[in-house]
Amino acid sequence: MSLLNQVTQNNFDNQVLTNEKPVLVDFYADWCGPCRTQTPILEAVASEYAGKVDIVKLNVDQDAALSAQYNVRSIPTLILFKGGKPVNVQVGVSSARQLKTILDNVV
Repeated sequence: MSLLNQVTQNNFDNQVLTNEKPVLVDFYADWCGPCRTQTPILEAVASEYAGKVDIVKLNVDQDAALSAQYNVRSIPTLILFKGGKPVNVQVGVSSARQLKTILDNVV
């Protein structure tokens, strides 16, 4: 079971856009192999940045409108939001080191 919270169209504004902390959103699909590779990396980083950054998952098959709104064309796509605005986009599997570098710039 994943340690990462799931977001949907219904709670995206509350969990991501109005969150006081930076939020890293993993746009993924259950059938996506690289997405399954990305999840344990995100879980490790999430535990290290607990209380400083929220890391959440958004299923592109269930919330296609949000995926389209943020121009997600490949998965996994990681979008870092700060103050309700996207400030960084990573396409493809990102290493823990890459993610820490990005997150260290916003915390």
